[in-house]
Amino acid sequence: MSELIKTAFYQNHLKLGAKMVPYSGFSMPVSYSGLKDEHNAVRNDVGMFDVSHMGEFSVSGPGSLDLLQYITSNDVSELYDGKIQYSCFPNGSGGIVDDLLVYRKSESDYILVVNAGNKNKDWEWINRKAKEKKFDVCLEDQSDSWSLIALQGPNSAEKLRPILDQEYKSTADLKYYTFKEATIQGHKCIISATGYTGAGGFEIYMPNNAASEIWTSLINNDVVPCGLGARDTLRMEMGFCLYGNDIDENTNPIEAGLGWITKFKKDFIDKDRLQEIKSDGPSRKLVGLKINDRGIPRKGYEVVTQEDYVIGQITSGTMSPTLGMGIGMAYLERDYSKKGTPVFVKIRNKKIAADVVGFPFLNLA
Repeated sequence: MSELIKTAFYQNHLKLGAKMVPYSGFSMPVSYSGLKDEHNAVRNDVGMFDVSHMGEFSVSGPGSLDLLQYITSNDVSELYDGKIQYSCFPNGSGGIVDDLLVYRKSESDYILVVNAGNKNKDWEWINRKAKEKKFDVCLEDQSDSWSLIALQGPNSAEKLRPILDQEYKSTADLKYYTFKEATIQGHKCIISATGYTGAGGFEIYMPNNAASEIWTSLINNDVVPCGLGARDTLRMEMGFCLYGNDIDENTNPIEAGLGWITKFKKDFIDKDRLQEIKSDGPSRKLVGLKINDRGIPRKGYEVVTQEDYVIGQITSGTMSPTLGMGIGMAYLERDYSKKGTPVFVKIRNKKIAADVVGFPFLNLA
């Protein structure tokens, strides 16, 4: 078994007493002070995550836009310099290779940010499709060159501003889903107003040799270090999909509620198939479930009717720290996917009452 990869923040994690776990081939912190404390820090104030395990690919050259239009579901032509787009790679058979972010630096220069567990698969997929269609592009895997901090929470801007070099202070005022190059303590970085928590904030891409210094500056500015456990509960409260749980090679973006990133006014992989699914309506839908009794839904648990008819299964579930109730994401047969529909989750052979709700779960507060 290959040794786990250590990020540039590894020693910082150990000094802070982080509980480290294997994740997508990396040694990553799952928690520091505790999941609930970290979750609440991000939801109500500010916290930060090491997300250096994510992959970053550079796509440049005259055929860049044409390639990205073909391999992603969203309309890349809508981007402008400094704009970011959420999208996915359809896999040619109705499923999803990965979900990703597309950063436009110029009309012929983009950065793709992909999931750690899919990095090698994505890299092979993009290169294969570029060669098949003979797109005039230069592809570069820059994943090992970047460290990445997700600075998240309503007070993120006031924690970011002090560490920015003087001429880049305004970067802390970036609009959602835009990015800018800036320097932090003399290091060239990319700051993007993105994150997967629903709490607002930034993602800071930095050279590996700047990582420990920037992390320490944020810690000294009273930013709470957070682990992947809190990142998961935060994204679940928003109903954000996690690849491998809620979307994968066997789920399509329409049933996953990602029709909004699937644009049919351009040609792309699986366009006809996905357009047909959208026209007919998917046979199942990804929905939110609010647990009405004591119990926590977990991935793989069955969802049933009063008569024990199986109508779906949980893809992600947790006890929501913000709401104080069990919440779950599940694919349910279309006839049972309407908001307000009463269902049951099988937890340890007991049927626990639940209701279908919309995303984000935070609207239940």
